[in-house]
Amino acid sequence: MTQQPTTIEDFRALGARLSNWGRWGPDDQRGTTNLITPERLVAAAGLVRRGRVFDLGIPLDENGPQPGGGRINPVHLMSETGAEQVFPGGFRFADDYIFMALQGSSQWDALSHVYYDDRMYNGFPAGGVTVRGAAHCAIDQQSAGIAGRGVLLDIAALKGVDWLEAGTVITPEDLDEAAKRQGGVEVGPGDILLFRTGWRRKFLRDGDRTAFMAGEPGLGQACCAWLRDRDVAAVCSDNWAIEVLPGETPDALLTVHMVLIRDMGMTLGEILDFEELAADCESDGVWEFFFVAPPLKVSRAVASPINPLAIK
Repeated sequence: MTQQPTTIEDFRALGARLSNWGRWGPDDQRGTTNLITPERLVAAAGLVRRGRVFDLGIPLDENGPQPGGGRINPVHLMSETGAEQVFPGGFRFADDYIFMALQGSSQWDALSHVYYDDRMYNGFPAGGVTVRGAAHCAIDQQSAGIAGRGVLLDIAALKGVDWLEAGTVITPEDLDEAAKRQGGVEVGPGDILLFRTGWRRKFLRDGDRTAFMAGEPGLGQACCAWLRDRDVAAVCSDNWAIEVLPGETPDALLTVHMVLIRDMGMTLGEILDFEELAADCESDGVWEFFFVAPPLKVSRAVASPINPLAIK
């Protein structure tokens, strides 16, 4: 489905209607991850039955999808190889560095990542984001970890394609139909929703960084209410921005980001790899699993790389 244009007024009204500001108190900086209660976490751990672990993160190397410019792919450098030093006993050591954008790989977007009208999630002033980082809603607010029941909805498989084309809007009806196709799997309070567009698969085939970033299939604005109605805790995708691009509001950028992060307080996971997991779920018919993806505890950061795992 292609997008239907919406207006700035539509987008603002949607954000106001779905707002979670104040829901967990005036000082809350965690947003919808508050929905992952101890009871829900214990129940999610019970989904581990086979002991099969799926690595959903992309490699931290120069082969990633970043085209350069604002963000680059990770650069790994050795500072010591062991060739120059010899310690008593003949012992040697190696050491290394990595230089990367915190949003250059599989990542969480913090609640300080986007904002409008000089306010971020829960009304905190956007002016608190400076060259020193974010004074509020930084990614280290999620340092207890993001883990819980994960559910994968395979939208590409629903449509019978290897991947959705750029500009394809995923609708609430698509999410419902995918769940129905997958045995009626339910998405509910405290869950972490993963949805597959096939965009990562397309990049692995073509290797075209410019095309990967130029546009993408993704969630339309109507999906924000679908997520709010189900009290989803977080959303992850195999594209780079969660949402459809070009977007549905011609004179605004990343409106789904603005509603989910700024208005609803939802942490977003981007550029994950669901190919192996999707094949396994298709094979055994089980689309739920224990999902864990703690961010790095980077003080005042607006994002963090992650190595997300799905365990069945």
